[in-house]
Amino acid sequence: MDPATMIGIGVALGSILTMILLEGASPMSILLPAPMILVFGATFAVTLAGGTLKDTLGALKALPSAFVSKPKNAAASIDTIVGLADRARREGLLALEDAARDIDDEFLKGGLRSAIDGTDPEDLRAILEDRIHSKRVSDKLAYKFFHDMGGYAPTIGIVGTVVSLVHVLENLANPDELGHLIAAAFVATLWGILSANVMWLPIGNRLRRLSELECSQMELVVEGLLSVQAGANPRLVGERLRSLLPLSEQTAGKEAA
Repeated sequence: MDPATMIGIGVALGSILTMILLEGASPMSILLPAPMILVFGATFAVTLAGGTLKDTLGALKALPSAFVSKPKNAAASIDTIVGLADRARREGLLALEDAARDIDDEFLKGGLRSAIDGTDPEDLRAILEDRIHSKRVSDKLAYKFFHDMGGYAPTIGIVGTVVSLVHVLENLANPDELGHLIAAAFVATLWGILSANVMWLPIGNRLRRLSELECSQMELVVEGLLSVQAGANPRLVGERLRSLLPLSEQTAGKEAA
């Protein structure tokens, strides 16, 4: 598990709480049910209205992965592919049928089985690239949902503030209550801006980054499988695949080797 999202959001919320305490205020002053219900409920509702029910369900299903998912290890995939290339070069492509059963990566396993079945290299590339494209489209629907929530939330917060200020104007005859009412009116704006920038946008960006990393790893697998199918030299396969990694990962891979 990569805890970056939990740590980041936790530190952000902790910083806000610390500021409230240092200012001498009570955290309960911003935990008002009415503006929170409006901001969170209406933000979710208008985001739902902008898509389909299937899009929303897909985004909610992807939400836990923003907190608990760990990016796939591309270096481990390279080691697996190099091992497959070495065995295929010594024993032939059909010898990899047993090895395919022990592979956890479903994308790599499916592509390897297609290669073993004798799929034409160009057709194999097209099939695998289509799968990557489908994943990108699916992932985009999920992270776009949270980006949209981050766009709507501040405006919904302003709507809540306007509604509350109308209530303030209705109570001008009670000056003793105005301070409390005006302070409460701005809580909706606070929650709109806070939820957008501390929750929804970071979650959307996290899901997008996970998608980018996984799709890059899948693209690397495609090149590796085609090299294995062609019977390329395992050492050259490893060098070529590592050259596709970001420079920092290439350096780490060399040090590990």
